[in-house]
Amino acid sequence: MNNSNWTLSRKIAATTVLAAAAIVLSPFSFPIGPTKIYPAQHMINSISGVLLGPWYAICVAVIAGIVRNALGTGTIFAFPGGIPGALVVGIVHRYIWKKNYAALTEPIGTTFGAVISALLVLPMVFNLNLSTVALSMEAFIIAFLISSIPGSILGFIILMVLSKRSKWMNL
Repeated sequence: MNNSNWTLSRKIAATTVLAAAAIVLSPFSFPIGPTKIYPAQHMINSISGVLLGPWYAICVAVIAGIVRNALGTGTIFAFPGGIPGALVVGIVHRYIWKKNYAALTEPIGTTFGAVISALLVLPMVFNLNLSTVALSMEAFIIAFLISSIPGSILGFIILMVLSKRSKWMNL
């Protein structure tokens, strides 16, 4: 097996392990309105964005969202809430700032996810009017940041611990 296939195999394995970790930790969420606040997903987004890059990090968030919804531990908001955070971390780390601190950019993507949730998903799912959506956008941003900020900090701490073991950082 050549080196590029080994790297691909390691990335697929890491994607699977990180998605599984997000799923196993999913009972540790709590409801706020129609959402479930789940800092562990944001922690996983931060880790996967730095270790794997944007596209694999998105795969982790999508797999975790699908399985969490199937198990009843997630909501439809897991998708717009998780995917943008993973994408932003992956893009920042890969193209702008190749440091573990990129993990702390996860709340930026999650804020975009909160806006998407309030403007697109919420009205479709609950058939709401625009005045209700405007009020809900602030609530979604606050709720998503309550989840995202501690999650990204935990992810950053885990990355700092892993960086002491360089073999993990060379995916």
